[in-house]
Amino acid sequence: MNDFDNLLANVRACRACHDLLPHQPRPVVQMSPTARLIVASQAPGSKVHASGVPFSDASGERLREWMGITSDQFYDAENIAILPMGFCYPGKAAGGDAPPLARCAPLWREKLLAQMPQVGLTLLVGTHAQKHVLGPGRMRDRVRNFRGFLPRYFPLPHPSWRSTIWMRDNPWFATDVLPALRYRVRNALQGT
Repeated sequence: MNDFDNLLANVRACRACHDLLPHQPRPVVQMSPTARLIVASQAPGSKVHASGVPFSDASGERLREWMGITSDQFYDAENIAILPMGFCYPGKAAGGDAPPLARCAPLWREKLLAQMPQVGLTLLVGTHAQKHVLGPGRMRDRVRNFRGFLPRYFPLPHPSWRSTIWMRDNPWFATDVLPALRYRVRNALQGT
């Protein structure tokens, strides 16, 4: 095994938060040293916890539609890494899933990012990912002003069912943001 394989095996075997989770840990990540694009999300949901496949739910379908790519492209770890702020499903909270546990990102994130030198674009999906990478700020403002974070980052809302309402209230997302997102994703995957 090389350094990358050892690191990934350690991530998948991680039990650092077992005392904080309402279930057995099941870290869910997708990555390769050749990845050109990172999907930095918050944490797996209950369906993803059950399947072990990142974004294997309705939010994943919506995210792939936003990105303008197929499932085969999305799950090609050689090109796309999926690296949430928390690797395990954190359980339920009032109004939805609990936030990612704070131990995960500091424990693994920088080590994993260091293994992916070809990444040209990181999608910051949801408030938790944006806050971790960019610091405090309003998600809506960041998404609306996405150009200010390019070429390295592209902030997006979380693609949960709530985003349907959010998109209706923010029509500029479909007309301005999504075409630019698809363009940036296509260029990142082509290495341009």
